[in-house]
Parts: sequence; structure tokens; C-alpha cells
Amino acid sequence: RVVSRRLACGDVEGRLEAIFGRVRAIQAKSGRFDMLLCVGNFFGSASEAEWAEYRTGARKAPIPTYVLGANTQDTLSYFPDVSGCELAENITYLGRRGVFSGCSGLQIAYLSGTEAQEQPAPAHSFSAKDVAELKASLLSSPSFRGVDILLTSPWPRDVGTFANSTGEIDTKKCGSKLVSDLAASLKPRYHFAALEKAYYERLPYRNHMVLQETPQHVTRFIALADVGNTSKKKYLYAFSIVPMSSMDPAELVKQPQDVTENPYRKLRKEAPKSKAEEEPAHQFFFDLNKHQGKKRPSDGKERGDSQPKQAKKPPQPTGPCWFCLASPEVEKHLVVSIGTHCYLALAKGGLSPDHVLILPIGHYQSVVDLSSEVLEEVTKYKAALKEFFRSKGKRYVLFERNYRSQHLQLQVVPVPLDLCTSEDIKEAFIAQAQEQQIELLEIPEHSDITQVAQPGTPYFYVELDTGEKLLHRIRGRFPLQFGRCVLASEALLAQPQRADWRQCAAQRPEEAAQARAFRREFEPFDFSLRA
Repeated sequence: RVVSRRLACGDVEGRLEAIFGRVRAIQAKSGRFDMLLCVGNFFGSASEAEWAEYRTGARKAPIPTYVLGANTQDTLSYFPDVSGCELAENITYLGRRGVFSGCSGLQIAYLSGTEAQEQPAPAHSFSAKDVAELKASLLSSPSFRGVDILLTSPWPRDVGTFANSTGEIDTKKCGSKLVSDLAASLKPRYHFAALEKAYYERLPYRNHMVLQETPQHVTRFIALADVGNTSKKKYLYAFSIVPMSSMDPAELVKQPQDVTENPYRKLRKEAPKSKAEEEPAHQFFFDLNKHQGKKRPSDGKERGDSQPKQAKKPPQPTGPCWFCLASPEVEKHLVVSIGTHCYLALAKGGLSPDHVLILPIGHYQSVVDLSSEVLEEVTKYKAALKEFFRSKGKRYVLFERNYRSQHLQLQVVPVPLDLCTSEDIKEAFIAQAQEQQIELLEIPEHSDITQVAQPGTPYFYVELDTGEKLLHRIRGRFPLQFGRCVLASEALLAQPQRADWRQCAAQRPEEAAQARAFRREFEPFDFSLRA
């Protein structure tokens, strides 16, 4: 297989002798590289004198050099043909947008200019149409898996989501949304950008939804600084790459230990999938279509009609339990609703006065241990709470920690609708999980936790009232207050002082008053009163 040795550099700004001198020094020390890829501003305001020597052939670039087009009106005159052309010996302008494939089979997608802020787009800018046409040219192939390299001048907007620090660059404001969309669709193995006069190598991110799609290769985003900058920020990046088309598929999709969630999750969800991205249900370890809601047999064979889960008595606690309703340890003044199999109680030291728990009356350790009739009533309570909280302008977040706990506690915490979206909540959980090296995975849309977690398996589980779900399989230590910490963080409720319930506990009379108030407001939604 062919290993390509490439160099990528940031804004040259017309400093041709500086960049080519550095390339000569590197090649003298480390051997020949195949090409130099330049992103950002190749020409600057004072380029003419140096450029004349290369344009006339008096000087020659020491390596085949490929550059992107103008980012400003001032430098448009250096690019005589918008479709791409040779500017000087060994220096080639790639063009406005397209795909460059070398003899090695390496596929390089490129997009010149900055995102247009007006229509029609100026000659130094790209529009949504440019991005759509570039995507269509590649995604129309049923065998498309991604490109090896993507070259853009602007950073992609939000590339810092779920990532290591970007320093002074605010990726929620800086960069291009269209470039984010392009990167989300083209799935480059390397994506280079510039213009921000900063060096930033993002942790690699995955290009598939865990548990929902077969594994795919990761993307490495690298932003490069300007050539010859006085702060000595990195502007030249050397790397070796084997074309995707020549790689063993298993080797291609290996996930490095520091891989993160995809920063463009929202865009990937909104975008229609290409034929190459659509996966048949049988590729998952549970069937998402054929037997909705049933576990798939582990040997891969059908076992005939499965029997419904039989009602069984819950196991008895081994000692005193604070949550079995018949137990003398239960703080009954916090109870606000009692059904046939479950009850609701205000959380002691809750994140808010209407933070409640859904609890089975009998002793069950986790959701995956529940019998079918108990699970059915849990679902009814969730639906009632969703309707109740929505009537108060809130959405709920539910979480369960099946780790160092005896009795199932489904924590239900309301969050004001105008404070954050469900996507904000999900991102807050995933971001804080990554900071603590916790792998929080999204459960497929039409599946539930009983399909992906076995009884007795420790886990942490989050569910939004939209039905979206996240799961972490606990294999070692796990922070007991993780769910509360995320919700109390500045990103969501902005009450970090309430992360520990012990710091929030009220006196019994106050708790009883809060329970009475909740009971009174919840009454119109409480199905147990109509039974």
C-alpha cells in the first residue's frame, strides 16, 4: 500500500521564502514529502515582489504546492481562473470547490473562500449552493465512506464542542456553519483550516452514532497559524496517510482512546442520509425493526414467539430500605402520589422544589429488573409528569444511577423551557462525561434501556421527555452525584451549590409544606386518583 507524506500549512500571507525555506529545511532533515497543502490566505497585501520571482520562474517551489483561493477582494487578481489553474511552476490553485485525487488514490476535497454574508456571493466567498453541490458530487456514490482530507480556510462553527480547549477562539461564534455542514457530511480523516492566527489540534471525533451505526473512521481537525508568526505558533504540520481506498476496513475504523463525540451532532441528525450511510437493522446487536421492544436472541436464531414477562414478586431487601413504601424508614411526608405498583415522592434536598422521584412500591434495584406491570406504571407516571411540567413551562430530565444503590430511584428534574433546549441538555451531559472520561452513548430512538442493559449490570442512564436516551455502562468507579452535578452546572440550572443533596436538605415542616403544594398542583394530572 502507498503511504503518502504530506505537509499542510496555515496562512502564508505572501511570505513565500519563509514557508519554502522551512520546507527545504524539513526535507533536508526528514526526507522528501509528496506535496504541500496551503489553507487560509496564500497571498497577502505585500505579496507582489516575492511572487513575481515565482511567477516568472526565477524561483521555484521546492515541492508541489496546492493552494486555496482568495478570502478577500484584495487578492482575487492572483487567481485568474476560478476553476483552478497553475499559478507558477509547482504552485497550483485548486479551484473554487471540488475533489482532487492524486495517483496514490488519496482523495482531497476543498472549498475556497469564506462564507458569503450576502447574495449573490462575492467571488471570494462560497454559498450554501457551493457546499450542496460539493456534497452531492461525493454523496451520490453508494460506496462513499468519506474523504481522506478536507481543506477549507475558515474553521467549522462549533468544532470545539465536546473537545479539548480551543484557547481564545470561541467556536460557537467563530467559523462557518456551512463548513461544519460540509465536514459532517464528507467525514474527512483530516480537516485543515486557518484564518484565526491560532494553532489548534482537536481531539479526534467519531463519525458514527454508537449503538446505531457500524463503526466508521475518526476525523482529526487541525487549525494552523500564520507563517512566520512572532508567537511561534505552529503553522506547518507534517503527516503520513494511507489512502482510505487502500486500507484494511478494520484498521480504518479503529477508535483511538481519546476519541470524542461528533461536534456536529445536530447537523448529522438533521441531514438526510446517503445510501452509503443507511445501515440495515441486522447490523446492530439488537434488531431495531423486526421485533420492536423485544430482545434479540444472543445466538442470532429465532426462538419463536417470546412469552410476556411474567409477574413475579420483587426480591426482599437484605436490610433496612429507605424507599420500600412498607418500610418504617420511608419519609412518608415526602410522598405525593401512590399508584398500584409505584409511587411519587419529592426528592430530599432536591435541585428544585418540584424535583421528584418515581419509585417502585416493592423492592427492585433497577429499571431493567422491573416486571411488565410495574414498568407500565412507571411509563404512566412519566407521561403524567411530562404533561404536568409542560403546563408549567418546563421539560423534565430523568436519570437513574444503578450503582451503589439498593432500590430503584428515577430522579425527575424539571428545567424551564426557555432556559435550554433538549439538545443543550444532552450536550451538557456528554461534555461533562467526556471531561471525566465517562463514555456516555446514545440509545437508538425506538429502543429502551431493557434492550441494551442486562439485570445486575451497573449503569447510569439519562432520558429526556422527548424520548432521547443516554447510557453509560459503569465498569469501575463512578461519581455518585454526576447527574445532579450536570443539571446544577452553569450550562443548565446554574446552581452548582445544589449539586450535593446534603447541602440542600430542608427542615421536615418545610418539606411537608412543599409536598402538599406539589400534591395539590399535580392532582389534575395524577392518574392514580382516577383509578
